[in-house]
Amino acid sequence: MLGLKERVVSLLQDPRVARLLQDPKVQELVLKVFRVRGRVQGAFEERMQQIAQVLNLATHRDLRALQRRIRHLERELREAEERFTEPEDDREAPARN
Repeated sequence: MLGLKERVVSLLQDPRVARLLQDPKVQELVLKVFRVRGRVQGAFEERMQQIAQVLNLATHRDLRALQRRIRHLERELREAEERFTEPEDDREAPARN
């Protein structure tokens, strides 16, 4: 049994479907379908965000923000460690006369 992607590819290779897709009315309909899909997906994601907030759950967006914050803090820590260890390195070097 073919997967959905394989079926779509085989349909798009059919000359009848290719002719149909050249029709401006069909093209307009396809664009409308994609726009509606995007709106529905956006509304769904927004609603899921609201539900997660009410239930006090972390969302994918929250986890990405947390990961960015951790990377930022790690970078600041590295820079602070470098600033802290540089003077130590200078003091440890014996003075040569």
